[in-house]
Amino acid sequence: MLERVRRVFLEKGFSAASLDDLAKAAGLNRPSLYAAFGNKEDLYLKVIADYGRQTAAAIDRIMAADQPLDQRLTKLFRVTVAAYTAPPRPQGCMIVGTASVEAPTHPAIGQAGAAFFAGNEAALERAFARAVGAGEIAADPPPAVRARLCGAFFDTLAVRARLGATSEELTAFALSVIPLVLGSAPAPA
Repeated sequence: MLERVRRVFLEKGFSAASLDDLAKAAGLNRPSLYAAFGNKEDLYLKVIADYGRQTAAAIDRIMAADQPLDQRLTKLFRVTVAAYTAPPRPQGCMIVGTASVEAPTHPAIGQAGAAFFAGNEAALERAFARAVGAGEIAADPPPAVRARLCGAFFDTLAVRARLGATSEELTAFALSVIPLVLGSAPAPA
């Protein structure tokens, strides 16, 4: 149910999503929606928290696979691009596309968006720390820096998807940054 509600918020944004739209997506009438979730902002915050848990769990799952780190990152970026460009039309990321717009006037939404990013970066940092421990990558730059760099690339992919970049364009961009994240980019000539 929260996933269907998330799609409404993603498509219409927080402000433009009507209570009727949200109730229909949730499969509830408006009074039941209020009883279950409180007001629209409370529902939005619950959706962000659920989306954050799912996203961090997916990162953990992909990055825990028994594959070389570059292959795990490739899969993570491909899954991200697929999610950002899923039909019926590319939407990007809910946090980048909608929460960032509402944060200045809804501080709780800003805090929830920041928590979403922190959860994703923590999952990435754990993966990079394991890779350092296994000798797959150097300890410098530190895992936290690599995680923030990946997070910034995810944000860029989300914006580009929302602006109409194709899956192929986004995938090419994503794959081009993996050597940079891993610290194996060729030295400039």
